[in-house]
Amino acid sequence: MSTPLRDRITRLIATLAVASAIALPRAAAAEDTQLDKMRAKIASFVGSLMEKQGGSRIIYKVDSDALRDVLVTDLRDDVYKALKESRTAFSALKVSEGSVEVTIADANSRSQLVRKLTTDAAPPRSLKVTDGGDGLLRLAPADATFARQQHDLVEDAIAMVEQRLKDSGVKLASVQPDGTDRIRIFLPGVMDPERVTAVFARKVRVSFRMVDTTMPAEQAELGTPPAGSEVLFGFKEKRAYLVAKDSALDGDDIIYAGPGFATGTKDPVASFRFNGRGTRRLAHVTEENMGKPFAIVLDDKVISAPVIREPITGGSVQISGNFTMEEANSVAMLLRAGALPGRLALVEQQIVQPVSKP
Repeated sequence: MSTPLRDRITRLIATLAVASAIALPRAAAAEDTQLDKMRAKIASFVGSLMEKQGGSRIIYKVDSDALRDVLVTDLRDDVYKALKESRTAFSALKVSEGSVEVTIADANSRSQLVRKLTTDAAPPRSLKVTDGGDGLLRLAPADATFARQQHDLVEDAIAMVEQRLKDSGVKLASVQPDGTDRIRIFLPGVMDPERVTAVFARKVRVSFRMVDTTMPAEQAELGTPPAGSEVLFGFKEKRAYLVAKDSALDGDDIIYAGPGFATGTKDPVASFRFNGRGTRRLAHVTEENMGKPFAIVLDDKVISAPVIREPITGGSVQISGNFTMEEANSVAMLLRAGALPGRLALVEQQIVQPVSKP
């Protein structure tokens, strides 16, 4: 069994054992099959407990429409970037009815754009390409691309649900995919599902704010902070930070977050990556604020406030805060939850009575 698969299965077992769930890169299709088998075993085990003890059954649905919007918006950003890099003349670039439209008079330039977005992309991707005539090109994510992204979204949501359950003290649960866009949760012995669904009703807020250096944070805490700023405290320690109330950048543009290790020191860190829009915004903010501290805020707690040493143009960021691996994973899961394109919608919650006495 490969290491990624073993760790993913460990994450599932950890739901039963209340251990830390560490999100690692997704395995190949064959490993997914083994993962499904392990999930089936866990579901069977928890199901037998439900028959004896009763419990709660909860079903959530991810927002597929929001996912489509994200994919199309990212595609538009990629089209714009590709055209600018190749200095191709174009007009009327827009999103319309689930696709990206752009007018390019030169036929060769249209072909080059499609090739750059598909076979030359890293990794290669599939698009629906329609010639609208008079130079109009319509591009949309292929059905297979959407299906793969939806599968990944459900897996991300499952990881987030597992982490939230663990953080809220739930000791025994089965979290399983249900069809293509739903998540099924069984909670043996839990006869008040509303208590659990309340955990997911709260949206995680992720923001990136400039640190106000016009006044020491301790002074602002004891007195009156400058207009437009407020005092927040650290994620782990009680250190005070004076930060701007307005966000320079929001977490909605995060497309990936996961735990990892810092280069060189090998200390646990939480890494995340922005989509095209977020990457451009991050590059602008960091370029305009060289030498200034920049607070990464999660639910009004400052995770880290590094000084901007140089413009961040690649869209990828690592944050550290003397984390344990479990804490780095927890932060990463919350970052992903705050930016999850498919918000979870409650479909069903019900109490399941025991079939037989324990």
